[in-house]
Amino acid sequence: MSDTNQLLNQHSFVELSARQRIKALLDVGSMRELLGPFDRIKSPWLGLQGIVAQADDGVVVAKGSIAGKAVVVAAIEGDFQGGSMGEVSGAKIATALQLALEDNRAGTPRAAVLLLETGGVRLQEANLGLAAIADIHSAIVELRAYQPVIGVVAGSVGCFGGMSIAAALCSDLLVTREARVGLNGPQVIEQEAGLEEYDSRDRPFIWSFTGGQQRYTSGLADEFCHDSVEVIKDKIAHLVQSERPRFRSDQYEYFLTQLYQAGPEQATPERVRELYTNLEEQLL
Repeated sequence: MSDTNQLLNQHSFVELSARQRIKALLDVGSMRELLGPFDRIKSPWLGLQGIVAQADDGVVVAKGSIAGKAVVVAAIEGDFQGGSMGEVSGAKIATALQLALEDNRAGTPRAAVLLLETGGVRLQEANLGLAAIADIHSAIVELRAYQPVIGVVAGSVGCFGGMSIAAALCSDLLVTREARVGLNGPQVIEQEAGLEEYDSRDRPFIWSFTGGQQRYTSGLADEFCHDSVEVIKDKIAHLVQSERPRFRSDQYEYFLTQLYQAGPEQATPERVRELYTNLEEQLL
């Protein structure tokens, strides 16, 4: 099959909504949504600011199985408020992780998959959103001691702010070429540091620093694949069954050392990749 035909026949994961992504990953007939849109658990704060709230607050959570392995999956809808985390949406993810933790403590192994398309905290809910994100961080660290917590950043929103820390805490992080991962988004960096420092309109420049392939090549993501439902599902099926002896977040001293070696003047994409070539040896 030619590359053109293969592309046309490819089932895009990036183009799916949050709920469609979960359905595509879970075993047929195993999906059970928790706190769905008909439960009407939505943000109490957006309406007060003239913003139309969404019935599920932009986060879909479901229990089910992937390749027979019990999982809980939380997917952020990037099309609603840029995938931002508020009080309700953050609490849904944190609680889903806590439910998986309770299952494991009760003797029922359950892994977690987080589909991350988010700009970070919802500015309209500020401290409430930040508190919810902190709960997510804590739950990830607790759960990964029992079962894998797999993070997936596929595109097109990317994963930024406090949720990029959540991605880094995951047992494994899977990214596509379309993905972006960073603490601050391009517009924020441009606003604070100026256009000469970071042009948010320069897409090749942005992806060269925070794009999925760069993050994978420089060791800040564990798996890289093309935008394909079938390929991503196969990757996740393997990851939820695997054990990772050490986590990236435990290696912060190594990462800081490499960061200091790069320096602001030498921090080119090529230099970053060079510095992290021995990452796998550090994590074993």
